[in-house]
Amino acid sequence: MQIKQSGICNIKAPDSVCIMMPSNLYGCELCEDVFIGPFVEVQCDVRIGARTRVQSHSFICSLVEIGEDCFIGHGVKFVNDDFKKGSLAKKTEWRGTFIGNRVLIGTNATIMPVRICDNVIIGAGSVVTKDIVESGFYAGNPAKKIRSLAKTK
Repeated sequence: MQIKQSGICNIKAPDSVCIMMPSNLYGCELCEDVFIGPFVEVQCDVRIGARTRVQSHSFICSLVEIGEDCFIGHGVKFVNDDFKKGSLAKKTEWRGTFIGNRVLIGTNATIMPVRICDNVIIGAGSVVTKDIVESGFYAGNPAKKIRSLAKTK
């Protein structure tokens, strides 16, 4: 039997990063001023951009890249295996997810392996199954564009 303690292992992060324990982070990269809430898991081969906040109980699986100034709400789940073959994929078949800058993802959203452009808001409980290539508000299962973002001066 092999028992390993959860915690922080082999991460790359500057001193300005704040990680609330208990959390489980390994083999990932966190940029300046990232905040990780309690009960969060961030797996290997993940990069989280500067000033991004990840709230409690979120799960960020391998092969996810999150941009700068993002907000990941409570209980958000990322997925890298879409089970298209009806069974578990081999690690070499996993697909990555790219989240642009200034993306806000609401509580309990699920993000499948997709690309999300800059300046997007994902509603709470939404399931993102396809790439989002235009900024705006998205919600539902599957997530669809609800409206454009208001123009800022």
